[in-house]
Amino acid sequence: MPKLKHLYSSLLSFILLVSLATPAYAYLDPGTGSLILQGLIAGLAMISFTFKMWWYKLTSLFKKTDDSEDKEKDDSEKSEPATPD
Repeated sequence: MPKLKHLYSSLLSFILLVSLATPAYAYLDPGTGSLILQGLIAGLAMISFTFKMWWYKLTSLFKKTDDSEDKEKDDSEKSEPATPD
């Protein structure tokens, strides 16, 4: 029970401190908006690339590949003589 009482008093103190905040009168220069936009675009690109990478890994688990057919195809392409044009 003492921990719960301590939690309540901490929460009450936090709420009082937040509610008594004064205005900061801060200045945001014009470059701040472009920096935030650049960060959002980079985050979206990172998320889409990560999703794409996971999707390819997931789909590769279900693909049926036969290595012997691929080897035969590669060997037949290498064994054909080159014809001069």
